[in-house]
Amino acid sequence: MPVVVVESPAKAKTINKYLGKNYTVLASYGHVRDLPPKDGSVDTEHDFAMTWEIGNDSRKHVKAIADALKDDNELILATDPDREGEAISWHLEEALRKRRAVKKDTPVSRVVFNAITKSAVTEAMQNPRTIDQPLVDAYLARRALDYLVGFNLSPVLWRKLPGARSAGRVQSVCLRLIVEREMEIEAFNAREYWSVKALLGTPRGQEYEARLTVLGGRKLDKFDLANDTAAELAVQAITSRDLSIARVEARPASRNPSAPFMTSTLQQEASRKFGMGARQCMSTAQRLYEAGHITYMRTDGIDMAPEAVTAARDAIKDRYGAQYVPDSPRMYKNKAKNAQEAHECIRPTDMTRDAASLKLSDDDQRKLYDLIWKRTLACQMEGARMERTTVDIASDDGQVELRATGQVVLFDGFLRVYEEGRDDVVDDDDKRLPQIAEGEAATKKTITPEQHFTQPPPRYTEATLVKKMEELGIGRPSTYASVITTIQDREYVRKDKNRLIPEDKGRIVTIFLLNFFRQYVGYEFTANLEEELDDVSAGNRDYKNVLARFWKDFSVAIAETSELRITEVLDVLDDALAPQLYPPREDGSDPRICPKCGQGKLHLKTSRTGGFVGCGNYPECTYTRPIAGEGADGDERVLGMDGDDEIWLKSGRFGPYVQRGEPTPDNKKPPRASLPRGWNKDEMDLEKALTLLSLPREIGEHPEGGMISSNFGRFGPYVMHQLPDEAKPVYANLKDPNDVFEIGMNRAVELLAEKRANPGRRGGGTSAKPLRELGEHPQDGGAINVMEGRYGPYVKWDKVNATLPKGTEPADVTMEMAVALIAEKAAKKGTKRKARPKKSAAK
Repeated sequence: MPVVVVESPAKAKTINKYLGKNYTVLASYGHVRDLPPKDGSVDTEHDFAMTWEIGNDSRKHVKAIADALKDDNELILATDPDREGEAISWHLEEALRKRRAVKKDTPVSRVVFNAITKSAVTEAMQNPRTIDQPLVDAYLARRALDYLVGFNLSPVLWRKLPGARSAGRVQSVCLRLIVEREMEIEAFNAREYWSVKALLGTPRGQEYEARLTVLGGRKLDKFDLANDTAAELAVQAITSRDLSIARVEARPASRNPSAPFMTSTLQQEASRKFGMGARQCMSTAQRLYEAGHITYMRTDGIDMAPEAVTAARDAIKDRYGAQYVPDSPRMYKNKAKNAQEAHECIRPTDMTRDAASLKLSDDDQRKLYDLIWKRTLACQMEGARMERTTVDIASDDGQVELRATGQVVLFDGFLRVYEEGRDDVVDDDDKRLPQIAEGEAATKKTITPEQHFTQPPPRYTEATLVKKMEELGIGRPSTYASVITTIQDREYVRKDKNRLIPEDKGRIVTIFLLNFFRQYVGYEFTANLEEELDDVSAGNRDYKNVLARFWKDFSVAIAETSELRITEVLDVLDDALAPQLYPPREDGSDPRICPKCGQGKLHLKTSRTGGFVGCGNYPECTYTRPIAGEGADGDERVLGMDGDDEIWLKSGRFGPYVQRGEPTPDNKKPPRASLPRGWNKDEMDLEKALTLLSLPREIGEHPEGGMISSNFGRFGPYVMHQLPDEAKPVYANLKDPNDVFEIGMNRAVELLAEKRANPGRRGGGTSAKPLRELGEHPQDGGAINVMEGRYGPYVKWDKVNATLPKGTEPADVTMEMAVALIAEKAAKKGTKRKARPKKSAAK
């Protein structure tokens, strides 16, 4: 029996179902080898030779494949049909040859399928090939470049910018996009303008809305009504004139459906419609693919297999009728420059099955499959036909003119199934207008001036960032999710209300790279490098030549920067950031003079948590503020006086806090208290600050002795009490932060009693429910369950918790697998369960 290797156990399970008992299907659990994270893994002195290492987690999987090959001397590599999949197959073959599990006479073949269906798998098995070496070379080039940039640039960051975590070839360019957008927003000056709307009526009593377009016989531009005075004059001009319908123009319009999904557009739409991050979207799509529901989800292609087009057209006809099927199939042309990324589009494997018929239990999978299914059907449906109506309403003298617009959908076409989401809000001209005839009077109901301000460019969402990276040619479909995740994990960027906001640490890193490594965070340079790597995968360029040309200049830049002192780096960054750090003050004073002591000069400083602006008179003056500028999030201010003490609102590593006084030689740590979750720092006043600083609050004496108090802790608000005979205090969580200040004795005593009765349950909650109950341990007894943990799902038996291997779904865990995982974990911990006592014989 040939040994077939795929990446994940879920995929292995599905394929095994199609191949049957004549094949042994095993999982590699992703990449089996990688470059060790140490100097010299890519040898720049010896033609970029690369040293590979099998990961600890991968050794047992490689051994399992090697053991299977002892009995079955044929290897079929069936990993994913892209560059990463090709690389995994190459790594596996290399690792198995080194172990001599693959011999000279062992047949090794590579098969690829774009969907895990019986027909696709069967066809792939009938058309094996060898490993695509140019595709592997493209992987080797990318991996070497990422190593050379990360391993050489990151230490420079650590030394010159304390608190910086890492830099990456694509990650740093992606971060630059977010930081530069934020700087655009901060530099933006809003401009005021006005518009005028009128609610008008027809002779038949129906109402519609129109906006002013002509005033004084001249067409209005956006900023012509610059203030309220101009807007009021416009209102008077309309009020003082009779209006009638000058023109009614109705013209046909049509809308065609969007192309089917490729990786980037799927990520964008999942973000718009469901707020799904790129990583969440891809892991959900991966599970759908492995279960055989959709085609491969990493692709730049938007074309569809002819048989899939036919199936989609048949499904449309059956569900919605022949009128929704166009005369000829819609053809979509691939945008991908590189054929190796241009697989078929992402589509369902069975067009007749909607999300409801699949009965998917996972909510994310259900939503994403529904999105893919609807988009796929819509892309082969008739266009929507509409009638757009424009009505111009004018005064007799032609001095004033208003316009009303609307549309009527004559035939919904693809809109019956699906409409693409939008990133930005657009004017709604889709309103339906009443019957309006040329020449009839327009009755004025209300005339309303409206004030507007120009808006800065919006912050990126994950969807718009992916779209921008795609436009610039930065990264590839398989990298978008990991890159966006990395810059958030590094704490360079945070996500708030689905928008990406750079942290101070991210700004400092970006400005550093722009000043000392500008070429390597250049959009054009990065895009050109991607094109060279595409040439490698097409077999048109030698990857070692690409690496050599890159390393020649990059190594010089690293060497030059390594010689700089931290103070020199900070001076350069201080000058580069000066417009943002020290904007002109309203009173005309020097923006670099410390606003607290009035003597020291402000300067950029760095710490483990990022950059900040501090007074040069430290430690005499402790003034600091974030690099976003005065008044920005975290800027300190005095809330008032309490006796001789100033009460400050400040911002620290863990968020805003209040503090009594400033540090002195005699009082190095003055009292402080963090703002509880839900408290807005902008609404903080002296009274609230003193309330926080008065904590802990004594509620009263417990009936059995000891004081009950309330406070905020690491896990939120709580009440605390210790009985005279207790070794340590008992804490009971509070749900509402306000309870810290308001809870009374009766409720506090009740909560503490509940906590003492259920000491193992935080807040008196119930114990966690298993994801799956597998049954009794076959040898030692005791329930084995699959649980959801803080770091992912795990198998629980007695006191042994064994984490599931990477890529293993809870639904795929068998009793045999669970027992093996438990035994392995127990052996590591050195724990043994006592044998259960046997029941005595019945008398």
